[in-house]
Amino acid sequence: MGSHVDELDPSWGDTDRLLGQLFMMGFEGTTVTPQIRKLIQEHHLGSILLTAKNLKSAEQTTQLVLELQKCAYDAGHVVPLAIGLDQENGGVNSLFDEIYIRQYPSAMGMAATGSRELAYEVAKATAEEIAACGINLMMGPCLDVLTNVRNQPLGVRTTGDDPQEVSSYGVAFMKGYKDAGLATMGKHFPSYGSLEFLGSALDVPTITESLESLSLNALVPFRNAIKEGLDAMMVGGCAMNSAGLNVMHACLSEQVVNDLLRNDLHFNGVVISDCLEMEALSHNIGVGGGTVMAINAGCDIVLLCRSFVHQQEALEGFKLGIENAMITKERLRTSLKRVLNMKAKCTTWEKALNPPGINLLSKLQPAHTVLSTRAYNSSITVVRDKGRILPLANTMEPEDELLLLTPLVKPLVASAASRALSEHATNGSPEPAIWERSASVMSGERVFRELGRSLARQRSGRVLHTSYTANGVRPQHENLINRAGAIVLVTADANRNLYQSGFTKHVSMICNMQYTSGGDKREKPIVIVAVSSPYDFAMDQSIGTYICTYDFTETALNSLVKVLYGELAPAGALPGTISQSQKLSQSKQHWLVEAFNEERDSNSLDVLLKVVVEGNTPGLHSELSSASSNSFLLRHPEILEAHFVVRNSSTQALYGFCTTYFFKATGTGIIGAVFVDPGRRKLSIGHSLHNRAIRTLLQREGIKRFQLGSRLPSIYLGIPTDHGGERKRLRSWFANLGWNTALSRAVCSMVARNLATWQPPPGMAKSLQSAGVDFDLVYGWGHASPVLDHIKTNNRQGLAEVYKMALADPSACGIIRARRPEDGALVGTVVLYNMHSQLAEFVPGMKDIGELAGGISSPVISPSVGEYSTLLQGLILLGMRQIRKQGCNACILDYMDGDGDFDGLSALGFSVLHNFEEVSCDAATWTMVPPS
Repeated sequence: MGSHVDELDPSWGDTDRLLGQLFMMGFEGTTVTPQIRKLIQEHHLGSILLTAKNLKSAEQTTQLVLELQKCAYDAGHVVPLAIGLDQENGGVNSLFDEIYIRQYPSAMGMAATGSRELAYEVAKATAEEIAACGINLMMGPCLDVLTNVRNQPLGVRTTGDDPQEVSSYGVAFMKGYKDAGLATMGKHFPSYGSLEFLGSALDVPTITESLESLSLNALVPFRNAIKEGLDAMMVGGCAMNSAGLNVMHACLSEQVVNDLLRNDLHFNGVVISDCLEMEALSHNIGVGGGTVMAINAGCDIVLLCRSFVHQQEALEGFKLGIENAMITKERLRTSLKRVLNMKAKCTTWEKALNPPGINLLSKLQPAHTVLSTRAYNSSITVVRDKGRILPLANTMEPEDELLLLTPLVKPLVASAASRALSEHATNGSPEPAIWERSASVMSGERVFRELGRSLARQRSGRVLHTSYTANGVRPQHENLINRAGAIVLVTADANRNLYQSGFTKHVSMICNMQYTSGGDKREKPIVIVAVSSPYDFAMDQSIGTYICTYDFTETALNSLVKVLYGELAPAGALPGTISQSQKLSQSKQHWLVEAFNEERDSNSLDVLLKVVVEGNTPGLHSELSSASSNSFLLRHPEILEAHFVVRNSSTQALYGFCTTYFFKATGTGIIGAVFVDPGRRKLSIGHSLHNRAIRTLLQREGIKRFQLGSRLPSIYLGIPTDHGGERKRLRSWFANLGWNTALSRAVCSMVARNLATWQPPPGMAKSLQSAGVDFDLVYGWGHASPVLDHIKTNNRQGLAEVYKMALADPSACGIIRARRPEDGALVGTVVLYNMHSQLAEFVPGMKDIGELAGGISSPVISPSVGEYSTLLQGLILLGMRQIRKQGCNACILDYMDGDGDFDGLSALGFSVLHNFEEVSCDAATWTMVPPS
């Protein structure tokens, strides 16, 4: 597996054989039906979508998939079938088997754990299980950003409303799927996270955001997944309507598929259309015409979920499009190559005809069971507990009755195919029985009945359990509330099921008005549990005790019971920007913040740095490991610096430290570092330091903007993003303080090692000659004027200061210049420095390398230069040669654009050392957030 198809086998000259590879189809039933057999044998169908209606157990799934592959093999297919499955976890699993297939949290539940590493493990385990059954294409990850949470059918299927967070978890899921051997498919491009439902059922949900708005927000996860090697992309069937963009169905639009996805986002994998059987599309356009439009828009595979009539119509429409010269053979061959390349990564006939099945699943089961429990235990989130009701033993006597109130709910549906099934089921089909047997989330009361039993098993008092509906609070509810010592009330997507919201408010009001027999007012303890979307009451402070589980599978509710009874300390956190509105239960303290005094505090700061590093705090260890108190003191005449400490005045110990720098030339105020003794976290020390820093910067004359992350010193270029859990905590922390972390800029430091044996890429010298510039290396202030004039073309903060520092230190720093031969004008510069330079003191990464190293910093290329990347590589290449000549074996690039194209730098031998997110905002609109 893994080969790349450039030239097609002559057998693909058969048009029918070729066309079949460009379709994905589903079918009814749990065995190979005559219809799907005909599609495979006669129409050479190349891909199949399986859904819950096809699958009863792991063993049956393995047998079904094997029969489908044998059918294709016997029919002479050149390559195996791609067989796709939605297995998103939480409430959206197409394959369910109580014995062999484990249950894991939903995507949003995984984000609540705060660990991308755990997300990767869960994704890999999920993929290993379905791969054992012969599945080779995961119809995921879900990369939608929830920008419209109130009217949102996706719910917990995506990780939240923060594009960077959705991106990081999406990539973690994708890598887990890939490492288990599956092909991956991002969905639902260009995002289902902001859909508006504007009309009737025949009207398609619409994206009303502009392309510019989408690019800054919704497209970020798709863009990053593409960079990380996403195999396929599903383009949705939604409409798009904004200035300059009017699209009836995204997957049929060349503007969306070819222009936006292919050209702007540089995706060259397989594009899969949304299901063309959707009622609005088939009613407005017709399946045959829709198929031709999808192919011409740039789709490589057209999806038709279950209707054999529609599938035949699509095939006929496709052939008619070819006959009428609406689709060229070259266009088809391009799509075929993409499909074959995807298949080469995830399957062979050897693999397809020998699925490991139950034998492998039996071996995976013990470890995966432990992983499932760990994931759920890490996801349960206590958002608020104002009255300190939890654990319930704190507020209930052992013999008190506990009342459980649960809504009547239907299962979530995984895909268009599953939606079609549920609609079909309501029309009198016998299919619901199959759904009941195979879906991981059961409709009706079954899963909540089990929750009631779990609650009852662990206490001596009775558990009373009843459901509620749109009929509201009935007399029997009031009687049970009066009897009970405490109430647990469950909601499931109350935002979209408004009767649940009304019922919850009514019951909460009753509980708040309860009186003891003596007449003294005493609120009755009530716990509200959102078992799907956390948005139900996340921002409603009238709900005093609020827990989120992110799905209502039995495994999730088992973890909930442990939290309610105090057997498990809840570790989850609300995902995305929703956490900004989460009020922490512990009280905030106002610490005395003092100005850093070098003579008094330097030794204590060195001790604090050591404590932070030895505390092995993820995301902090690597950046601070070689820093000292001197690393933060610039002593630069054009930079105003003020640093702050929270300290114990008796022992002189520092509890926290924060740095600020004001660059007068650009009006930029920077917080360059803030860190706290790990043993004193969550006591508002960091908050107090941050507020003092912001107040100080606001008083600087000429302040225009704030920035989180400093070019000088280069300890933190921004929020560290190398460690998933810590990154989530830090982004959430800064977001709570008023920073717009969604509008961040990725930056990184890079390193090239083994310079002694390093060789420049072949042909690089010729490329430099063709660039038409002369290079030289200069030292000292005698060359300052043209260099400083040149760098004014770039307004990045700290740039001029880096160059001035280098010009002032000719014994340890130099500047490589690129000049136009005809007039000697500078078109490019870069700074070189060694470990003895003043610059190196502010780049702790130099010392981290552990060997003799040199540094390259701050390349500036004139905007007028056409060959930007060639000139950049040339400057860095000459810098590497000079550093190697000085006897160094490693080279640091200390400040690079993290969203840049790293191919050229990778070719030169560089790899990423540390990743950061630089955040900036307008100082004029800053709002102080007090500790409260």
